[in-house]
Amino acid sequence: MSKKVVFITGTNSGFGWLTAHSVAASGHQVYAAMRDTAGKNAEKAKTLSAQENITVLDVTITDDESVKQAVEQIIAREGKIDVIVNNAGFSINGVAESFTTADVQSLFDVNVIAPWRLMKQALPAMRQQQEGLIINVTSGFGRFSFPFAVMYGASKFGLEGLSEGLHYELRPLGIDVAIVEPGAFPTEMQQKINVASDTSVLEGYQAIAEMPNKMVEALGQLMQTVKPNPQDVADAIVKLIDTEKGKRPLRTVVDPITGQFIEETNRAVAAQYEQGIRLFDMGEMLG
Repeated sequence: MSKKVVFITGTNSGFGWLTAHSVAASGHQVYAAMRDTAGKNAEKAKTLSAQENITVLDVTITDDESVKQAVEQIIAREGKIDVIVNNAGFSINGVAESFTTADVQSLFDVNVIAPWRLMKQALPAMRQQQEGLIINVTSGFGRFSFPFAVMYGASKFGLEGLSEGLHYELRPLGIDVAIVEPGAFPTEMQQKINVASDTSVLEGYQAIAEMPNKMVEALGQLMQTVKPNPQDVADAIVKLIDTEKGKRPLRTVVDPITGQFIEETNRAVAAQYEQGIRLFDMGEMLG
């Protein structure tokens, strides 16, 4: 196995934290991105930096110059960048009408535009190398838009759409694009509840006011029964990194609770997608 240079975002907690440790432990060189490494994330940065094969970078993924400097620093030190893992993300919950334009913009800035910003910076080097891997972490909500998570789902649908087309567009250039679709896991993100801003509309939704609580209670019971392990997501990312170029699947579902629904959807979409590609005389892009 060749040692790869791997840039991972959102490494201060959750999947990103576990992935940074797991990828480094498998022998690869990790550049772990997080914000505020001298402030609120100082201890996290110190802990990660103490691990072999991990270098922590202070990066604001919503800022062009910050991302540009990070990618340039990696290439200057390593001479290449092999893998980017767009893991950073966040959610806002609530009835769709309670989202302000600013709420929606903040979701898409982190969940869609930020991953593209990093891909845009890394792709020239990957094209020159004629090799690279982009892993975008989406969600089961990137396949099904659930009530009360409509805008979060829309942002993950956006990242899914971006990744799917790029998978085929970049593969002839030697670059793989892969999607990891986690379900519900007990991570810091799952525990942080961000609520949409326009509470003035909530009075008009009293007829369904109890539905969000029912959903949360049902999910809690399922998680207690199934006990999903966030390490499974990190392990899936390591497996993709270590898989031979050109043989990585477009989508990897990591969801012991509702994964069967996502898997069935992916199979059905893949079959129809292939027909569409062939219809437009691009069958050779299917590999």
